[in-house]
Amino acid sequence: MANPDDSKKKGTFGVSRLPVALKYVWPDTRRKMIFIGGLACLGALVYFLADFFLLKSNFTTSGPLSSFHATFEKDCARCHDQFRAVTNDNCSVCHEKAGAKADDMQLANEQTFYTFTAHYVYRAMDLSRVGTARQEYGNRETPCYACHQEHLGRQAEITNVPDTRCTECHEYGSFNKKHPEFDFVAENIPDDSTMIFTHIRHVKEVVKRENLVDVERACLYCHNPQPDGKNFGLIDYDKHCDACHLTSDVATPRLAIKSPDDPLGVETLETIREQNRPGTQWAFYANPNEFKLRGSGLTKQPLYHEDPWVLENLKRIRRLIYPDQEFADLLKASGMLRSQSRQALSTTAYQEAIQTLQMYAMGLRGRPEPEIQQELARIDSLLKAAQTMLWRQANSVAGPAFMAQPAGLNPNFDATQIDGLKSLALDLTEACRKCHLVENANFQRVPKDQRILIRAEFDHRAHILERRCLECHTEIPIVKAPGDTTVVEKLQDRSAIQNIPAIDNCQECHNASESSNRCVTCHYFHPNKTNRSSLLLYLD
Repeated sequence: MANPDDSKKKGTFGVSRLPVALKYVWPDTRRKMIFIGGLACLGALVYFLADFFLLKSNFTTSGPLSSFHATFEKDCARCHDQFRAVTNDNCSVCHEKAGAKADDMQLANEQTFYTFTAHYVYRAMDLSRVGTARQEYGNRETPCYACHQEHLGRQAEITNVPDTRCTECHEYGSFNKKHPEFDFVAENIPDDSTMIFTHIRHVKEVVKRENLVDVERACLYCHNPQPDGKNFGLIDYDKHCDACHLTSDVATPRLAIKSPDDPLGVETLETIREQNRPGTQWAFYANPNEFKLRGSGLTKQPLYHEDPWVLENLKRIRRLIYPDQEFADLLKASGMLRSQSRQALSTTAYQEAIQTLQMYAMGLRGRPEPEIQQELARIDSLLKAAQTMLWRQANSVAGPAFMAQPAGLNPNFDATQIDGLKSLALDLTEACRKCHLVENANFQRVPKDQRILIRAEFDHRAHILERRCLECHTEIPIVKAPGDTTVVEKLQDRSAIQNIPAIDNCQECHNASESSNRCVTCHYFHPNKTNRSSLLLYLD
């Protein structure tokens, strides 16, 4: 028989309400452990909730952020969506200040520089290539955090991307494993220099003039390093050439003077003054004694660099040959350079055209003659159109690229007259053609900035301590070995030679046992962002 007191110590179990002792549910030997464990779980829950709502998840982070993102360490939501990894959209909040993403990369103010496909353009800033990249990669977008890993500490460099992230797509491994040869070597691409320049002769002249012992100092006479030490400034005629190339002894050959019946000739200073065309105010300040009239011919001496009389007559000849050049007629030089993208050259050309038009308009404003006011209105119209095209080019909006190429020939002249005008242009620029190339009655454009490695960057400052200039740049034999009697061919000394070493020269030092051979040593994933420096973008 059951003890009546057992009912106080037992509970019931199941539908039948079978008696069960409480000590089986709450054993005496484990009560203390269960109680302590429950308190611990409750305390952890309270701390987690306090950390999440009050301490901004300081306890639950994977590790300290790098110094770049240290201010976000208490605010996970700045990068993470709730219970998700970092999203590209959250990165774009700070790093994309040009607008929302768009499928059409040509839309103004909607350029996505940080997308995976955008890395195809590297630092070339040729946004037209992004469309090609989209076709190659499709919509396959690698998230930012896959390459830029965070929570590795304050001193971690999140831009120091491991090679494995690159070699997942690129077939070759490190710099020493199947890395392709530089394009200009592999494809034997010549330098697109439009200058007729001999390095050996000029180096000898600079060494003699400056009384130099170190030949490489003669190289730095013209190739002046920029403040960062990496690259070089632009070659400037007044700074680097004018000291030796004096103009007092330079003259044109005897040129025929244009007559009313025959345009095959040059205009005199008096004719240019009488015509008083836009941009010819220089004629009223020119020295008439520099022009020597000999019968029906004329000679000018001296000739200056960018001599305005030569350029004005050359422009008139070009207009006779190619009457429909539009904006191209406003340029001093024409032609496309390989190292400059179509977009970059178009932007440069529009900028030059705008400067020319502004100079024309400045010289005509305030003059009451009806024909002058009519010409001024035409110039203002062209100026507005050029400024619009420049804006479209700068913002990568689809539009006509400004290429200063010859238009159609003048139908009013036969082949003999056209050849005569082209011959006159060559005679007019005879002294100029000692250095410059002249084609189609126009100077070929001289590159302001020749960028050979458009997909990588080279730091001269980091290399000059290990190697001298002429130890790498050996294509032009500026300094020959003692006793070497080899005659240097003229074509080998032209500036049109790529005086840049091949990749095996770099691999002598950049290998696994010496200098870094990692991808990020030379390559940068994102294009140049210097045009994003405007603080107004961030204020807006």
